[in-house]
Amino acid sequence: MNARVQRMLLSLEGLSVGDAFGEQFFFHRRLSDGGSLPPGPWPYTDDTAMALSIVSVLMVEGQIDQDALAASFANHYNPVRGYGPGMQECIPRVRHGEPWRQIFASLFDDEGSFGNGASMRVAPLGAFLAERPDDLVENATLSAQVTHHHPEATAGAIAVAMAAALATDFTSKSHRFRRFIERVIERVPQSVTREGISLALELGPEVSVEEAARRLGSGYHVTTQDTVPFVIWCSARFMGDYRRALKKTIQGVGDLDTTCAMVGGIVVMSTGVEGIPQEWLRRREALPSLPLG
Repeated sequence: MNARVQRMLLSLEGLSVGDAFGEQFFFHRRLSDGGSLPPGPWPYTDDTAMALSIVSVLMVEGQIDQDALAASFANHYNPVRGYGPGMQECIPRVRHGEPWRQIFASLFDDEGSFGNGASMRVAPLGAFLAERPDDLVENATLSAQVTHHHPEATAGAIAVAMAAALATDFTSKSHRFRRFIERVIERVPQSVTREGISLALELGPEVSVEEAARRLGSGYHVTTQDTVPFVIWCSARFMGDYRRALKKTIQGVGDLDTTCAMVGGIVVMSTGVEGIPQEWLRRREALPSLPLG
């Protein structure tokens, strides 16, 4: 297994554990008050399901083939995973043979979706293409546009992929909160999402998680713009400590499975799999074999 695939699978582990961990807080409200985590298995959601398709396509093709990715999303769609309304409407239609480009492009009066779904699944792509930033931007864009045609969704996917790529070079001595976010911003196109990430930089690492979530948004609206800036702030603030990063992300409330999936897929690149609490890893629902059949 080459280094790029190893990095991608590491990010997938961090993403999927974060996804399953965050999802627990929707169903076990006592956890927010310090209650014990449920024994498991912890099911993963659409965040991981769609990330599995991205990983599978990259393993086979070495890049994003949009037709292959759309087909994988459709073939492995399972409504119990908690897909958003737009995906619940569109993916079954693709599965039944309708052209995916027309279906997804027609969402929201032909503007396309700027939901956070394109960003939630993309961290492994960033890890895979960490040393090739131009290819990363191109492939993150291609991956987003299969389901999310709006430019904000593309901006968010690029930001999360870049963050995962940058985290692969983490060392406790060289990492700096401000420089990390500045390097993410360098690759993100002009957008409301980029403005939000710039605000995350202005807030700095000293503000509380609650204040960062209040100022940046933490996914309450399930949009790219109100999810990705907080994710970048959390990742930069708690880089190098997977457990703490996920627990602090939870304090932001909001779209917990998705924010935790993104932060997990990024921060794990700075810790390795050994940084994931082993009890969390054991409790997460087992992932299918890759590439997907």
